[in-house]
Amino acid sequence: MIDELLPLIAILALSGVLAGFVAGLLGVGGGIVTVPVLEYFLRFAGVPEEWRMHIAVATSLAAIIPTSISSARSHHARGAVDTSLARSWAVPVVLGAIGGSLLASHAPLALLAGVFGSVALLIAAKMFLPLDHLRVVQEVPRGAGGAVLAGLIGGVSAIMGIGGGTLTVPTLSLCGYPIHRAVGTASLFGIFISIPGTVAYLLARPPVELPWATVGFVSLVGLAIIAPGSMLTASLGARVAHSLSRRRLSQAFGLFLLFVGSRMLYRALS
Repeated sequence: MIDELLPLIAILALSGVLAGFVAGLLGVGGGIVTVPVLEYFLRFAGVPEEWRMHIAVATSLAAIIPTSISSARSHHARGAVDTSLARSWAVPVVLGAIGGSLLASHAPLALLAGVFGSVALLIAAKMFLPLDHLRVVQEVPRGAGGAVLAGLIGGVSAIMGIGGGTLTVPTLSLCGYPIHRAVGTASLFGIFISIPGTVAYLLARPPVELPWATVGFVSLVGLAIIAPGSMLTASLGARVAHSLSRRRLSQAFGLFLLFVGSRMLYRALS
């Protein structure tokens, strides 16, 4: 039995290593990697198809906690984190993450996969195309407008099981932020989203019996396999990010989102 599980464990561990690197490189928390991998391999753990995405999203969000902390520390050391914006957006991001987790706990599979795929493809279009100079506003909104925007980022990120960078990076870019500063600040928002979002998923009460060591919708086994590797490589990704040009960093982000978004949208429609 253990021989059959070893390849699955190795793949999950590798996804954690890749997720950590991507988290540091792009400020995305790594969930954009781990959610599709977990969703696919949970079938081998006997998880009913309609609940695989829920566990993948919740477990991914839990794994983002240490990854985001490591990534944010690395970016902060390079002066790439806007702590002023973080203080302004912190409360609405946290509230949005809690609300998104509660909603996702009761949402059907197609909705979770559809949101994940659609948002990923929209952001990929913006980041991959040569739109670096596109600006919607000249500065990041604060006050009520900023609170609404931050709440949406927190909520949708929790539904997708990501750390917020997938939405925060292009949002800040559209507001005139340099890409490296946007990535660094997004890594801090990953902490604000992953902790309250994970707590909400842990407290959820699934209507069916899930595999052993699953608390709420969080798989402790999956978390234990993925988290160590992601923590080790997050700082490496952050170092690489600061050695790349803005255009190359945007293209890398867009290409990655194009791949995972297409797969997840297909999953929702099939």
